[in-house]
Amino acid sequence: MKDFLEPFLYPQNIFLWLFFFACLYYRRKGLWLLLIWFYLTGNTLVANQVREWYSSQISTAELPVNFNGDYVLLGCGGNAHSLPDCAVNRINQLSLMINAQQRPVNVHMTTLHCAPYEALLTQKTEYAAIQCFDGGPTTYHEFASLDKKLDKTKSYLFISSDYHALRVKKLSQMHQLNAQVYAASSATFRSVNCGWNCLLTVNLSNYDLFSKLAAETASLQVYWLTKDWTEWYTPRSL
Repeated sequence: MKDFLEPFLYPQNIFLWLFFFACLYYRRKGLWLLLIWFYLTGNTLVANQVREWYSSQISTAELPVNFNGDYVLLGCGGNAHSLPDCAVNRINQLSLMINAQQRPVNVHMTTLHCAPYEALLTQKTEYAAIQCFDGGPTTYHEFASLDKKLDKTKSYLFISSDYHALRVKKLSQMHQLNAQVYAASSATFRSVNCGWNCLLTVNLSNYDLFSKLAAETASLQVYWLTKDWTEWYTPRSL
């Protein structure tokens, strides 16, 4: 009973039900539309379906059989002395894949601060031959740099985070790279447990999911619309 009732006391669900009663009282179509939008974007059943679809679109679920190409690890910030969680997660995933193959591999890294990335990866695997360089401040700069450096006849496996793996996949296709994407998971994109109260409540992590998807989609669309008539994303603009 506690698990069923507790979510109703969360602020977002108090707001949901107050909003619902306001719609009943005022009977305005606009309010009902806002309520439907607020409910559907926060509902866990809906969000979990989106998570499942997104996961099927962005990445390979495991290391491809007989993969003999190179790895590309996109930078995720940090400084000369420390790494953020997203970078650590990517390196952990990369090291697991490399160690599973037990063969020397080339790893291309695109980050401003190479030292902590290289140090952590070399701690976790002895098979990586690392080529690290500053690819630029955005994913688009990184791909413009990689486009000039990578051999397009080879196969590549990109290691990224799930919240922007779709953009990485689309950009690899635009740059005509023979690439697959493996996404290091984050809490936002993992399925949320759904109990008996799922139909009557909303969850804040679902709003985080849709806000990140909207940001990624908008960013990719801006790039697609401007790439043919501007060079703001190329390395020479740095």
